[in-house]
Amino acid sequence: MLVALYNRTFEEEDIPVLQRILKMLYDHKLHMVFYKEFYDRIQPYLPFQLDTPRLFTGKLDLPMHTDMLFSLGGDGTMLDTVTFVGDSNIPIIGINLGRLGFLAAIPEEEVEAAIVSLVRGSYTLEKRTLIHLDSSVPLFDGSPFALNEFTIHRKDSSSMIKIHTYLNGEFLNTYWADGLVVATPTGSTGYSLSTGGPVVFPQTSSFVITPVAPHNLNTRPIVVPDDNVISFEVEGRAEQFLCTMDSRTETITSSIQLAVKKENFTISLVRPDEHNFLKTIRQKLYWGIDRRN
Repeated sequence: MLVALYNRTFEEEDIPVLQRILKMLYDHKLHMVFYKEFYDRIQPYLPFQLDTPRLFTGKLDLPMHTDMLFSLGGDGTMLDTVTFVGDSNIPIIGINLGRLGFLAAIPEEEVEAAIVSLVRGSYTLEKRTLIHLDSSVPLFDGSPFALNEFTIHRKDSSSMIKIHTYLNGEFLNTYWADGLVVATPTGSTGYSLSTGGPVVFPQTSSFVITPVAPHNLNTRPIVVPDDNVISFEVEGRAEQFLCTMDSRTETITSSIQLAVKKENFTISLVRPDEHNFLKTIRQKLYWGIDRRN
């Protein structure tokens, strides 16, 4: 089995954990290809010797026969891997070295059991919907898709912006707000949730449209079928606005035409058999736990 390893940053206190993970992969005789910047940082601490390490720098040189990509970090690290994998169907498994970890849901104390599950084939591949951006000018460096969300934000002014929003060309609403989030079911537990959106099961065929600090308090999040094309016209006192896909950001003007829809390919997330969505949200959101004690 060939596994790719990605990490974008780590602290000194993370080194023992990373060493244990790499040693487990090595002991289970899994072949490894390292993200080059990660290898350059971790190489002095490797618990084994590699004469000719295999490296990749992005989606163009990630081996297509890679069986699995390990995301070593938090949810932000996990979102980076989506741009590497694209439509290659390489499954992604998230090892949580961060804090909350909705996507990178496997904590370090469960890594060994997870690796054993992978070797035995005792896991499930969950297909996750992506959101795709069509724009009148090229944006996001040839990867105009996101696992969590697409957003529009004000940029150079404290004033609200107006976002005229349409479903399949039919007017939906004008949002007077700081911004607007269009989240996938996977992204419903991210930025959308923090701005008042609902939690949506990953298998749900929908998008969640959530305004950020809306002027009209009766403007609420809305869930729409993901076969809709959602388009936008943006107005504001400033000339420039922010447009994001997951953690990637572009600066746009009101002259740029924007529309989002369901991407025509999916991402596969690896879930060991003992993990599921209900367990994750109970643990991460502390459902059923009295935190007053």
